[in-house]
Parts: sequence; structure tokens; C-alpha cells
Amino acid sequence: MENSLICNFCGRKKNEITFLVSGIDSHICNYCIEKTYSIIHNRKILERNNKERVVRNKPVQIQIKKPKEIKSFLDEYIIGQNEAKKIISVAVYNHYKRISFNKKEEIEIEKSNVLLIGSTGTGKTLLAKSISKLLKVPFAIVDATALTEAGYVGEDVESILTRLLQSVNYDINSAEKGIIFIDEIDKISRKNDNPSITRDVSGEGVQQALLKILEGSIVNVPPQGGRKHPEQKMIQMNTENILFIAGGSFDGIDQIILNRTNQNSIGYFTKNKKNNLKKNTDQNIIAEDLIKFGLIPELIGRLPIITYLNPLDKNTMKKILIEPKNAIIKQYKKLFEMDNISMNITDEALDIIVEKTLQLGLGARGLRTFCEKIFLEYLFNIDETDSVINIDKNTVINKLSSY
Repeated sequence: MENSLICNFCGRKKNEITFLVSGIDSHICNYCIEKTYSIIHNRKILERNNKERVVRNKPVQIQIKKPKEIKSFLDEYIIGQNEAKKIISVAVYNHYKRISFNKKEEIEIEKSNVLLIGSTGTGKTLLAKSISKLLKVPFAIVDATALTEAGYVGEDVESILTRLLQSVNYDINSAEKGIIFIDEIDKISRKNDNPSITRDVSGEGVQQALLKILEGSIVNVPPQGGRKHPEQKMIQMNTENILFIAGGSFDGIDQIILNRTNQNSIGYFTKNKKNNLKKNTDQNIIAEDLIKFGLIPELIGRLPIITYLNPLDKNTMKKILIEPKNAIIKQYKKLFEMDNISMNITDEALDIIVEKTLQLGLGARGLRTFCEKIFLEYLFNIDETDSVINIDKNTVINKLSSY
């Protein structure tokens, strides 16, 4: 009787198979079990791939904000820099309007990347971050100083796209409509015009490699960044709809402008007069000045929108401390509030923090340095701190006596 048992699926007899699994009035052999498992497994893979394909092909909806709305949002986080905020608001509005533009039309709107020029701590990075926060688009910050020509120690230029991909968990469709902020763009300037036995691998070579990415093309991107290897599987990205915002301090460009405009004077300048002269000259930056500084004409052509961020004066610095949505003093008050502690700080104390920061020359970043120094002991001894903390002029002077 047992030898007469067969598989009810394929009809094989018991002596022709390894084993039979019994059910209610039926049997199935090991071959049919393996085949059934293979069918189910392949079906699940197919369904998952179809689902991923749908997600990849699903259009990314970006809610386009009008320039005034964008500037109004930037005003909540950035004090001053009104001209720069206007320019970048219009540039971003036109860029994302261009993405949604019907390509069947005769007129093709070109991409407008942005170059921000300003001293350290004037808000270049914050401007780009705030834009991405408003539009809820993928955003990545990359440092140009780490980039070198292919084949040399450092990172390939394509690795800047890897950061953007990683920020959205490798969702290519979403990344292709993101924003990349290239910081320290002035550090890849051409070192000099004189021929040399050594290559300018982190200067002009990097600028040349950036051209196709900034303009818009299909780029092979290494998934993990760094150097590309022949055996490595690449990810193809189209940079046509990625907005590039480059930023740099361009130290020394004011002297190039003075030479061009013949404003050099004999004698000494007071600090205030020197700052005013720098502000007035830097606002008149043209492409010729950037070329003399060391940027190649082709790169400048791919960064058509150039805006300048003014140096921060005492009044602006004080407003940065207390007025923005994420102002430093507001942040510390909130930290103390979480431990049921009220923190008050006087106007005179704020003035001293601002003066020390201006002396240090770090821009708005320096404010955080001094605030950390002032509040460190209070936060460290938070369990012993009084329910009310009053920070006055003398407290700040004592805390910052080493500066």
C-alpha cells in the first residue's frame, strides 16, 4: 500500500522521490515543494521590484513658493543681507519653476546656479540650509577643499553627488531635484599663472571636473563616495535639475577690485574706514575679478548669479543673538527651561559678547563660542543651579577674562 503512494501534483511514485509530505487525502513530493517555493519566492521579488520602480518613477512634488514668501521665511532665520536674500529667492523660484516647465515648448530655460561671496560667518551656509528647509527638498553640504583631480589623493568631484544621494537613502528621483551647497569654492582657485613642474590637482583641475556636473549631464556616481574603481557598480544621476549654490570668502579679492577701479590710496586706514572700503568694493565684484582671483571663465559662466553678503556689524550681530527663530540666546533659554530654570541676560552683557566676537573675526559663528564659555558651568552643575539665572555685564567679563 505504501509503495502505491504517489505525488498528487506531479504523479511520481514514492520510490522515485526522496520523500512525500502527507495532507488530507493527498500527498506532495519534495520536488514539487521546491518548485512551489521557487515560484512564490520569484513572485515576491518581482512584486518588490515593481513597487520600487513605481516609487522611483513617482514624480517628486515640490511646492513652488513665490520670491516674497521665500524671503519672508529667510527673514525668520537670517538677519540683514536683504539684497542677497532677494537674489537667492528669485533664483530658487525660477529654478524650481523651470523644473515644472513644459519641455515641449520652444523656449528652453537654462539652469541658474548661485555663487555667494562673503566673509566667514556672514550666513552663506545658513542661507542654503534655510532654502532646503522651506522647500523640503534633499540638501547636502560638501567641502571643495577635499576634492582633487582623478587619480590623486583626495575625493573625486562626483563624490559631491554621493552626499546628496545618501541624504535621501539613495532615492535617485528625489536627489535629482535637490540642492548642493559647495563650500570653500574659493579654495580651488588656480594657484598661479606661471608654468610649474607640479600639477595644480586641487585647483584648476577640480574646476574643470566640476563643469559638466554644474551644467547638467548624466554622471556616474560612486555609491560610497571617495575614489571610483573599475569594478565598482556606479549609480547614474542626471544633474540637470540639481541647484548648485557655491560659497566662499574670497580673501584678497577686495585688493583686486581696488586695483581695477584705481582706488588704492597712500597712507593708513582706520579699521572702520577699511571695513567700509571693503564693503563698497566687494559689492562691485564682476567676472573679471573672479578670473584674476583664480576661477576659470568656464566655471564662472556656470555660476551666473553672483551675490555678496555684507560683513556683520555690531547691531546686526546683536540681533543675530536674540531675534531669529533659532537665535542662540533663545536656544539656551529653552535648554534651561527644560530643567525649570529661568535665564535672564542684560543688554550690556550682550554688547560685550558681540564686541568680543567682532574682535575674534569669526562672524556669527563666534557668538556660539563665547556663549558656550559663559553657560558651560551653569549647564554642568544644572542640578545645583538656582531656579533663576541672571547674566549681567560683570558675569560675562569674568567668564571671558581669558579672551
